[in-house]
Amino acid sequence: MKVKLNIDPSQKEAELIINAPNLTPEVKQLYQLLQERQSNLEQIEAEKENVSYYLNLSDILFFETDSKVVMAHTNRNAYQVKYKLYELEDLLGGNFMRVAKSTILNLDKVYSVTRSISNCQIKFEESYKTVYVSRHYYRDLRNRLEERRNLG
Repeated sequence: MKVKLNIDPSQKEAELIINAPNLTPEVKQLYQLLQERQSNLEQIEAEKENVSYYLNLSDILFFETDSKVVMAHTNRNAYQVKYKLYELEDLLGGNFMRVAKSTILNLDKVYSVTRSISNCQIKFEESYKTVYVSRHYYRDLRNRLEERRNLG
């Protein structure tokens, strides 16, 4: 395996790309290791009705902003968090991705994807909640879900 480092000051952020002729166990392990290293954060502080909660990221379906307030949604509840969406993007690991201007999705919680002419709807298992993916983010979402399916 060849390893190459390219320093480019014009890059906005670091991007790691693994080019491989096929998905070997070694490539799969390297990819998973990099995904895990992206975030060490396991919990996030949130508030509901003046009570602070420490939510496991694995329990969060999505983050959504509405009139400058960011909410963390679990299967049945919604909690206010103190972060802005762009801050969450930096804090959260590879299991999360922005899917709309106002939404960050937990990829591990996607149960179904329904594509229509105008939008894409995400549903979650054991929850009535849904998220809509904007056309701008749909291709990236589809690619990330495909990657995860191939590695799973």
